[in-house]
Amino acid sequence: MEAATSAISVQVDSYDKEMANSILKNLGLNMSTFVNMAIKQLIYTDGLPFEVKNPKPSSELLEALKEGEDILNGKIDAKGYNNAYDMLKDLKK
Repeated sequence: MEAATSAISVQVDSYDKEMANSILKNLGLNMSTFVNMAIKQLIYTDGLPFEVKNPKPSSELLEALKEGEDILNGKIDAKGYNNAYDMLKDLKK
């Protein structure tokens, strides 16, 4: 006997839907299959099958962003390049 199915309707951002569909297509899946997989994992794990948290930038990223701001504001003197070739040439010195 075939299991009864039920429809689900959700509202998502159009861009997010497009991006998700593109990823799923590359994986050989469609949105319906993905949603069914996610629901099965929710049931199997008895909770969310992934970690949910607010992303926090690493200390290294925060330091790099600060350095970039300091360069832009003239607090740090840094050499600029017009192309990658010139930069690589300098790096090899």
